Amino acid sequence: MTTPAPLSGKLAIVTGGGRGIGRAVSMALAARGADIVLLGRTERTLKATAVDIRLQSDVAIHARTLDVTDGDAVDLAFAGLITELGPPDILINNAGGTESAPFTGLDRDNWDATLALNLTSVYACTHAVLPAMLEAGYGRIVNVASTAGLAGFPYVAAYCAAKHGVVGLTRALALEVADKGINVNAVCPGFTDTDMLQESIRNIAAKTGRTEAEARDELAATNAHGQLIRPEEVADMVVALCGPAATSVTGQTIEITGEET
Repeated sequence: MTTPAPLSGKLAIVTGGGRGIGRAVSMALAARGADIVLLGRTERTLKATAVDIRLQSDVAIHARTLDVTDGDAVDLAFAGLITELGPPDILINNAGGTESAPFTGLDRDNWDATLALNLTSVYACTHAVLPAMLEAGYGRIVNVASTAGLAGFPYVAAYCAAKHGVVGLTRALALEVADKGINVNAVCPGFTDTDMLQESIRNIAAKTGRTEAEARDELAATNAHGQLIRPEEVADMVVALCGPAATSVTGQTIEITGEET
């Protein structure tokens, strides 16, 4: 007798699901049997990831463009998804990003945009799905934060503030819904080998005179093993938090890198 996949029959929504950590998480969830809704701003990357999931896994896959910083659009999109597909079992708040700047060069527009993308979007998406999860009596919410949510880093003050906010939101909401069948956790990856990090490496090289290889090695050295984290490592932890073995795990912030040097 074939053992059913551990997440078979579950519906997972992944924001920023087309590339980087979001792509890895989406593929890992699908490999364990979950149906997937990919959300993101770039239709091309969403479609490419959807194709790869279909080649790998026999699950339902939906791809929708959405700017998670637009609160009205989030409410409308999630209401439509819930009407069409039913209440989601899993929400992965992964969308995020930043631009580096010294604090004196951090203008209000940059500050507001960074918090909107990295923190307020987590509120908006969670707020949109939580009533359905509460009604169903079941839910798994995993917020992709960062080690920037656990410590300070120079030149990314807004990003650090936002990710610290995600960690605080995770802990508070976990307590609020702990007896409702809903678990809320966060993962905090160190520097991870993604397109977003590559953009940062190019910026560092351009602004400091280092080569891209030198900049990459400098970032990798902050991780405990001296290497960049692979997106698949983050995905494995996210999936574990969504699985049956993590039924009693909530309110946790799990660092994926070891102690940074």
